[in-house]
Amino acid sequence: MAQLRVVAIASLTPLEELDREPFLVDSRGQHAMCARWAADRGYVVTRELLLHGLRPDHRALWSDVDAGEVDGFVAPSERVLGRALSSAREFAEECARRGVSLQTVGEGEPAYDAEMKARVHRRLSMPTAGYNGC
Repeated sequence: MAQLRVVAIASLTPLEELDREPFLVDSRGQHAMCARWAADRGYVVTRELLLHGLRPDHRALWSDVDAGEVDGFVAPSERVLGRALSSAREFAEECARRGVSLQTVGEGEPAYDAEMKARVHRRLSMPTAGYNGC
């Protein structure tokens, strides 16, 4: 049996919002949550998207679907979808129209302490300095 292939959607949220919205800023954490969810179900993440307010009909969302390379989408939560897309409702409708699944992980967002926020800040503020986020 072939594995189901999914695209993981994360929100692109400015670093300036780290104190207020740490999970929305932590795109790596969002993608990791989606990857764990997919692995637990025997799915494979074929692509990771990092989006902010993208139109639901944007070609970047649908190119892999149109090519037959993707069976669905996964996002950590409705909140992430709401930030990543200009209309999560329209995106869900388009998924249904095209016959592809749209899932949310449905776990609670992690609580970020000062150390976790500092790691996210370092990773996002020093990407060109060779920092790999470890």
